[in-house]
Order: sequence, then structure tokens, then C-alpha cells
Amino acid sequence: MSAIDNRPSSSSSSSSFPSGVPGVLGASRLKWRPVDIAVGAALGAACGVIFWGFNFAYMPISSVLGAVLPGLASVTHAMWYFSGTLALLILRKPGAAMYVNVVGTLVETVIGSQYGVGFVIVSALLQGLFAEIPFALTRYRVFNLPVSIASGLLVALEYGLYLLFFRYQGVSIVSPRGIVHMISELTGGAILSGVMPWFLMLGLVRTGALDRLASGRALIDTESSSRV
Repeated sequence: MSAIDNRPSSSSSSSSFPSGVPGVLGASRLKWRPVDIAVGAALGAACGVIFWGFNFAYMPISSVLGAVLPGLASVTHAMWYFSGTLALLILRKPGAAMYVNVVGTLVETVIGSQYGVGFVIVSALLQGLFAEIPFALTRYRVFNLPVSIASGLLVALEYGLYLLFFRYQGVSIVSPRGIVHMISELTGGAILSGVMPWFLMLGLVRTGALDRLASGRALIDTESSSRV
């Protein structure tokens, strides 16, 4: 899978989706615009509703998976943190993951959450921070499936260790349940917070909903080049 980046590409070169985004260069491509703020808020609100719904679904799902193998339910946790990677793929701005995560958390709290607002906001910020790391290492120039998966894996690592140290009292990281938990967390992070956001982004781009964003323009430019 080729990289989505914001570096200039020559007119004679060809690339597969997503390609470079002409005209979005230098520091200006990292500046937040009103449209980025609005889209991020809408994305955060939508994710907040998903978080809220998953709060109810998690208990029966975790009971079934836990009965199969203790710690296996952790594979589903990424449904609470996939939003950070998705935000970065769509908005391509520093801080996008933390912004969308916090908006989603606030929406979830307003609708009704059994978790304390302080806990979920701190958790949202931490998850957003770790989601940003792979994209920050590329200086927010490369947006492809491997970077998306790396983002999801880092959040899974952070959240999995956080649960072991602060929530799963008495569960050692080297115990059978701890090992299953971490493997499940990382697996869920790679799939639900890495692969899934990538294809969600592609789906949204193809609807035209992101035409005013760099992620949407990348597809337009690529398809225009392929027709030449």
C-alpha cells in the first residue's frame, strides 16, 4: 500500500491512492482551519455515540469471551479508542486524535456514561497522544495502512498496560490472563484501531464527504492523474 503524503510530486510521476496533495505544502498544511475544526467536532460526536453504545454492548460480549478464555475480551477494547487514528487519517493535523477523542468523550458523558468524566478525559488524551506518535514521526506527511496500524498498536499497548497497572488489580503481566489480555489488546488495536479506520477513511473519501480536506483531495488528484 503506497503512502498518503503531503509532499509535492512531479507531474510525470505516478502513484496509487492516496498520492501527494499538490498545493498543501510546508507549515500551512498543518494549520487548523474552520472546516477542520467543524469536521473534527462532527467526527468526535459520532464516535461519542459509538462509545456510548459500546458501553452497553461490552458487558455481554466480555462475559461470553471471558468464559471462552480469560482476557480474551480485551480484543474488543479498541472500539473505545479507534477514533484517534481515524481522526488523524481524515484531518491530518497535529492534535487531531486528542481533539476528536475529547469531543467524543464529552458527548459520551453527556448522553450517559458509567465512567467518571475525569478518568475518561485523561484516558482520551493519553490514547490520542499515543495515536499521534507514528504520524508525528513522519512529520504528518505519510498516511498509509502501515502507519495506521502502528498508531492502533501504540494505543493498544498504552491502554493494555494502563489496565494492568491501574484497573486489573492482582493480574500480573506475565500471568496467563495478563499475557492473553495483552495479545488480545494488541490484536484488537491492530484490527479495530488500525485497519478499520483506514477503510472507514477510504469509504468516507469515496462518498465525497471529505472533498474539502486533504484526505479527500488526495483521492481526487490520484483519480485525475490515472485518467490522464
